[in-house]
Amino acid sequence: MDFDYATLKALRKNHPAWKLLAADHSPFIAAFIQASFIQPNRRHMSRADLASALEDYLFVLRETEGEDAFPRQAEAYLDDWAGEEKGWLRKFYPPGSDEVYYDLMPSVEKAVNWLESLVQRPFIGTESRLMTIFELLRQMVSGTEIDAAVRIQALEQQKEDIETELTRVREGRLSVLDDTAIKDRFLQINKTARELLSDFREVEYNFRDLDQKVREQIALWEGSKGELLEDFFGERDMISDSDQGKSFNAFWDLLMSPARQEELSDLLYKVFELGAVKALSPDMRLKRIHYDWLEAGEHTQRTVAKLSGQLRRYLDDQAFLENKRIMQVIQSIESRSVQVKENMPKANFMAIDESAPGIFLPMERPLYKIPIKPVIKETVFLGDGSNIPSDMLYGAVFVDRIKLKTIIRNALQTKDHVTLAQILKDHPLEKGLAELVTYLSLAGDDDKAQFDDAQQHTTSWTDDDGITRQAKFSAIIFSR
Repeated sequence: MDFDYATLKALRKNHPAWKLLAADHSPFIAAFIQASFIQPNRRHMSRADLASALEDYLFVLRETEGEDAFPRQAEAYLDDWAGEEKGWLRKFYPPGSDEVYYDLMPSVEKAVNWLESLVQRPFIGTESRLMTIFELLRQMVSGTEIDAAVRIQALEQQKEDIETELTRVREGRLSVLDDTAIKDRFLQINKTARELLSDFREVEYNFRDLDQKVREQIALWEGSKGELLEDFFGERDMISDSDQGKSFNAFWDLLMSPARQEELSDLLYKVFELGAVKALSPDMRLKRIHYDWLEAGEHTQRTVAKLSGQLRRYLDDQAFLENKRIMQVIQSIESRSVQVKENMPKANFMAIDESAPGIFLPMERPLYKIPIKPVIKETVFLGDGSNIPSDMLYGAVFVDRIKLKTIIRNALQTKDHVTLAQILKDHPLEKGLAELVTYLSLAGDDDKAQFDDAQQHTTSWTDDDGITRQAKFSAIIFSR
């Protein structure tokens, strides 16, 4: 990673690890954190236990450094280390507890691990790390090879090497690691195992930071639930789908395998029985390091579960508030109904114009078409070529359908049913047969009108020439 002066200056000012290294009492702080959290792999401690341990640690230091070297009380130091300015410890209340607990921040663990690397080591192994590099490179090359022939060739080579090794073992020629090689590999295992615990703390911190952000968003959120959930799951997927998240999930799946756990326990037991390992006076906690991994991983999983539980409570609260609002609206409607019952309005306040809203879609409108202008000649001829008498154009009869509809509607205002014969009795035909045909057409368009062919009615009218004419028609009944 490349960095410049500005980046380093910002880190020195803001990063908790650098603040710890630059603190006046950094040896005291780092040593106590190492002894209380990192070395025993404690994920958190109560305020009472941690303060008691710090008081004991201060008592020993004051015996050698003097009473004035560390004048403050243990609780004051803890509050200072957990403050926003320092940020070395996380101060929190576990679910279901009213006692304060403290946890170590991952940046501080990085600083302490770096300080450990400054201590001169009696033995520095290099062979095991070189072998690890070779093995990782082989896995990367073989894992990305897509040519089947190349893979087969590599597997055949491995098979040949295994057959050669089997032959040597059957002949009694065993290659055994010497003490130096054993120490080299054991120290590399010890370093990697401790780094894994540190990585667990950092992954847990990432999820915990996401949990805090979601809680703040929930407290201040004014939009819809869908938008909040989309934002949350996007951030959570970003962590889970990151390289760190994928590596953690793969490691956790491998560690949760019962066969892997049993194999790891058996290997650690056999390694600790080796004489070269015993000569190193190893930390016996490494013998159960996989259980420490499980405990650290469970803390991470519980953090994720707590985050999901927080979202579930938010959704339940939102559903409760929405249901409460619905009940308030219903109660308001019921209250208004009772008030209306006691003081009924005279107007028909329950009437509505339509039973359904009218929908007019813009795309239903027809597109504009250029009108076709008919070509009209000055003289119109009949089929035989003779002229049409112009007086025929003035002989057409116009019947007002709206007027006839009004006559029928007025007749139904006082009666539920009325026949066409009754209507013609009150309103004789004025336009003759054309008016009668119009009445019949209106009856045909009316769904409520009924035709009775069993009865015949007769009506009469006088034409323009003074001649009385009659017409018979089936009985027609109009209904309201």
